Amino acid sequence: MIAAITLLRRKPGLSPAEFQAYWRRQHAAVIEALPGIERYTQSHPLDARTAAPAADWDGVAELWARDSQVFRDIGTSDAYQRVLQDEENFLDRGATALVLTEARPVLESANADGAIRYIRFFKRRPDASPQDFQFRWLEVYGPLLAALPGLRRYVQYPARLGGYKGGREPLYDGFDVTCFDDADSLRAAFASPTGKAARAAETGFLAGGEAPGIIARELRLIG
Repeated sequence: MIAAITLLRRKPGLSPAEFQAYWRRQHAAVIEALPGIERYTQSHPLDARTAAPAADWDGVAELWARDSQVFRDIGTSDAYQRVLQDEENFLDRGATALVLTEARPVLESANADGAIRYIRFFKRRPDASPQDFQFRWLEVYGPLLAALPGLRRYVQYPARLGGYKGGREPLYDGFDVTCFDDADSLRAAFASPTGKAARAAETGFLAGGEAPGIIARELRLIG
């Protein structure tokens, strides 16, 4: 499944509450008219922190589709033009970013509804190729994180390798989402021996040695 991850920055002059209200209500109705979308979620940041650095975004949107052709079709649709027009009402579009990724569920639980989500933003070390980064992150690091105590859901989103063609570079090389019952459970998981081992492994493949993140509440509107 292809997932377009959009990192949102609110329009200057809007409070966080005004931004979230508009995004949740008016803008969601415009997005729901897009053709071929399998899943659409909004992640609204909560006032909670972990020991890791906090990522400075006002929200994260996920649009899932079965293949890249769906996104090409969306880009030529009238519904997408209405999305772009509506974004002017609440987004700082110059500071908003999009990364096209592959959605790779690692752990899915039927009991994950209502859980909080921890979204992290991964940037590879300069001496690692995208392929090397993805191998270490997906095949070596991923199983470590999947063993966290209390984990309800875990999805990895590596950037599509086509995004690196012609010398291009996506803003992030990947994202992941881990879901827990609450912020205390999340912090306890990463403070556990398993969590500390996973954190230590990050220094081997991440720029800066640690991935920033945000704790958020998911609003799933499609799928």
